[in-house]
Amino acid sequence: MKEYLKLLRFVKPYIGYLILASLCMGLSTIFDGVSLGMIVPFCDRVLSNREIVVPGELPSFLSSFIEKINTLDSFFILKAMAIGIISLYFFKGVLLFFQNYLMNIVGQGVVKEVRNKLYKKLQELSLNFYARKRTGELISRITNDVNFIAHAISYALSDFLYQSMQAIFYAFLVFYISWRWTLISLAIFPFILLSTIRVGKLVRKYSSETQRRMADLNSQLSETIQGVWVVKGFSREDYEYERFKKINNQYYKYILKSIKKTVLLSPLTQFLSAIGAAIILVVGGKDVIEGRFSFGVFGLFLGALLSLVKPLKKLSNVYSINQQALAASERIYEVLEEETGIKDRPHSVFINDFKEGIVFEDVWFRYDRDEKLVLKNINLHIKKNDIIALVGRSGVGKSTLVKLMCRFYEPTRGRILIDGRDIRDIKISSLRKLISIVSQDTILFNDTVRENIAYGKEEASWEEIVEAAKKAYCYEFIMNLPQGFNTVVGNRGFKLSAGQKQRIAIARAILRDAPILILDEATSQLDFEAERLIRNAIHNLIKDRTVFIIAHRLSTIQKSSKIVVLEGGEIVEQGTHFSLMAKGRLYKKLYQLQLNP
Repeated sequence: MKEYLKLLRFVKPYIGYLILASLCMGLSTIFDGVSLGMIVPFCDRVLSNREIVVPGELPSFLSSFIEKINTLDSFFILKAMAIGIISLYFFKGVLLFFQNYLMNIVGQGVVKEVRNKLYKKLQELSLNFYARKRTGELISRITNDVNFIAHAISYALSDFLYQSMQAIFYAFLVFYISWRWTLISLAIFPFILLSTIRVGKLVRKYSSETQRRMADLNSQLSETIQGVWVVKGFSREDYEYERFKKINNQYYKYILKSIKKTVLLSPLTQFLSAIGAAIILVVGGKDVIEGRFSFGVFGLFLGALLSLVKPLKKLSNVYSINQQALAASERIYEVLEEETGIKDRPHSVFINDFKEGIVFEDVWFRYDRDEKLVLKNINLHIKKNDIIALVGRSGVGKSTLVKLMCRFYEPTRGRILIDGRDIRDIKISSLRKLISIVSQDTILFNDTVRENIAYGKEEASWEEIVEAAKKAYCYEFIMNLPQGFNTVVGNRGFKLSAGQKQRIAIARAILRDAPILILDEATSQLDFEAERLIRNAIHNLIKDRTVFIIAHRLSTIQKSSKIVVLEGGEIVEQGTHFSLMAKGRLYKKLYQLQLNP
């Protein structure tokens, strides 16, 4: 119940629609009861022309109503019933329309709200979370799992409310007619309940496995579509197809197991109900033959009892659907309740610029507690407008160091200061507005060239965008595209070359005009001609800025004001190109290896 209440929290914004839908269901249930009650006058007055006989005391208004019916002409009753049936089913149809429409508003509204919450949470989570989770798995939670919840709310919750009302109404009716017959018929109810609970547990188990397999499918799709060049380049299409088929077959097996258990409930409930009905047919029929009940009242009892079976059967299906939804809800709440990790401190402040410099003070870092340290004992002083080059072999922590400065991660120990203020005391949004990044892994969105360049500055004017493109030496090739700046670049810039994508990313950084610039292998994917052009653009860009350059080509960083050499996660050397060459240690070895590989 606790988990189910967590699921129902998503309904809270739509409680008004739910109440209106419930009112429609209540009125519809009353109309169902009235239409069923027509069995009595039809059997006793129209077919046999006898008086209606009901044992026991009735409320005065019902006694008067039955006495009135007993005095009416049979043909008049028949005509009144015909008009009544048409009227009842017209109004019931109207109610059914509003009931279903309102519940779909609730269900689809919940889908919208949950997806919004999930996506917002995904934007807030730190990079550590993304390192642990597969892209396809996260996509599965925001698409497939949310659909399970929508189904549970638009259909299962609707059925739960409506069928519960019907079950209560018909249960009251059968008890009122004959408590003895009712107790006999309900003897089979515990067997139905136990079967429903047992099957529901299995459905939930299989549903969890099904959703995991769907996450695997989404991961496979995401990886192979994004890495289509690699798949085709290595002729691995058949291998990837076999992998996909294997996962898809596993999904198929679990979904069939879940369906088998779900559809088993309906015939099982019907069979057990038929046993109870057969017993009542014998016991109740004997009372009718002996004159203690009229045939119409007995028919009403049987009709109400059989009508009670339908909501019970539907409720058993609702239970199965809810088990699937609860499994999905657990996976969704796993994301929603994940600790954000990187967040603003209560008294953090906004800053618009920095005036003095950046300090790394005894910084140590590891990604997880069980992993080895990536950075150790980092002490580094950077003055404003310095150009800092970070060099070293792959995996020594160069990119990690600048990511700590951006607060993509938190130091395990130590602190980073801007103008003497710990960056953890600065609002994250204002800190990151001080920084522009051009990375080796160029990310462009499936939007126009114009929107990709303006991504870091929403209020950018058309003139500023064009100027940034010219400074990044990409204006000429942009104008040769089919729609110029309005050309859609495709998923991850699929329609552009690596060099073109890199230059658009540089234009984006130029337009942002932040005082701190990070160039993480920014020219690594350019040909020599393009690299020469970009070097000129970068030369203009780095004026009056503090720049961090991460580069494997050591020839590109000779003019840096300070070169920091990392080895094993520690700073082993720092100085200018000429001073480090004079020392003849690691930097000189790396430089000579590149000159004479």
